[in-house]
Amino acid sequence: MSLSTHVLDAVSGRPAAGMAVRLTRGSAVLADAVTDADGRARLPDPAAGTHALVFDTGGYFAATGQHGFYPEVTVAFTVTEPGRHHHVPLLLSPFAYSTYRGS
Repeated sequence: MSLSTHVLDAVSGRPAAGMAVRLTRGSAVLADAVTDADGRARLPDPAAGTHALVFDTGGYFAATGQHGFYPEVTVAFTVTEPGRHHHVPLLLSPFAYSTYRGS
C-alpha cells in the first residue's frame, strides 16, 4: 500500500516541516522526500525485507536555528507484509528522539 512518516519537533511542539527523508535498502537509495507543512512525507511501498528511513536532522536543526547532537537519525525497520501500510513516526528534539510503529 504505502509508507509514510510524520516528524514532530518536541521543542516547538510543531510539525518538522521541510526535513529531508531518504528511504534505503542496504546501500541502495530507493526514494527521497521532504516533509510537508504538517511534518508528513509519503514514500514508495517497500518490498519485504529490512529498510531504513534516514532523516536529515542536522539540516532541519540548522534551518530552524537549533543546535542538535544528532546530524541524522536512521530508523531501520523490517517489512514482513509488503501490501500493508507502514507508518514510521519520529519525535525529535536536539538531544533525543523516539520512534514507534504507527498505523
